[in-house]
Amino acid sequence: MRVLGLETSCDDTGAAILDDGRLIAHVVESQDVHVTYGGVVPEYASRAHITLLPRVLEATLAKAGASLESIDAVAATVGPGLVGSLLVGLEFAKGLAMARGIPFVGVNHVEAHLVSPGLENELPYPFLGMVASGGHTEIYHVERPGSVRRLGSTRDDAAGEAFDKVGKLLGLPYPGGPHVDRLARLGRADAIDFPVAKLERGTLDVSMSGLKTAVKLFVEREPKPISEERVRDIAASAERAIVAALVERLEEALDRHPSRALAISGGCACNTLLRAEAARIAAKRGIPSLVPSPPLCRDNGAMIGYAGWLSLTRGEMTPLTVNAVPNLDSFQASNPAP
Repeated sequence: MRVLGLETSCDDTGAAILDDGRLIAHVVESQDVHVTYGGVVPEYASRAHITLLPRVLEATLAKAGASLESIDAVAATVGPGLVGSLLVGLEFAKGLAMARGIPFVGVNHVEAHLVSPGLENELPYPFLGMVASGGHTEIYHVERPGSVRRLGSTRDDAAGEAFDKVGKLLGLPYPGGPHVDRLARLGRADAIDFPVAKLERGTLDVSMSGLKTAVKLFVEREPKPISEERVRDIAASAERAIVAALVERLEEALDRHPSRALAISGGCACNTLLRAEAARIAAKRGIPSLVPSPPLCRDNGAMIGYAGWLSLTRGEMTPLTVNAVPNLDSFQASNPAP
């Protein structure tokens, strides 16, 4: 089965083609317009998707040597995300499915990130997964395909938001996360003792707002201009605190929920220290650490197509009456995880 996946939940426009779950081609285009504002402007994002989506789709088809007539099903993000951006990809996909008379699958953006390591590796069940990005920081136990329990999430800010805020405070270009990662490799992680939030015992939630405030106050007190060496140390120390908060919860989750693999996904999965720490704690337990290659960590159509294909193999399709759900949360279990 050849599946077309479309992703337009935020400011990346992505399309991909998969054959029976195997990635054939994918293309992602980012929207440079947001750099000027230091963050995503929803109205500009949705307008850019309208322009970019046909171009990205055409490039993906050419890369795969395929045509729209060869597509057997189409998958697109339903939510969560920016409602205007979601609607562009969703309505495009529904129109294509209706015109061609082929199945349509609406995909949860977070679920797509969660299973995205399966694009390059076999996912053994049950596995523990963390989705960490600019909008999400959540830990899940995936017992089998389609059976997911959320174990913990952020109480306030996402890990990617914390990385970007640190970058902004240090005067780095937007998005700040990749630049913080680069500078942190050159700095001393023990130079500044930034706090790691301590929540009540037993929770697998995380908190990032206190760390953001601590970095802000520290930078404000530093003599100006801040030296390059000091900037590197601040970046390394802040990165250490962010990753430590995530790793603490992952270790607790692995201790309480036996898993055959640890899967890390989302934009923060590109971070060098997080990838290394995930490999370390997984190896300690004799299980693999599965992290997508960097291009597949960011928002992309490949993960949407893969999640859609998994749904189709379970006999699941979505009616064309479905609408965008910007606050979609299909993982909120009726039986909360212990």
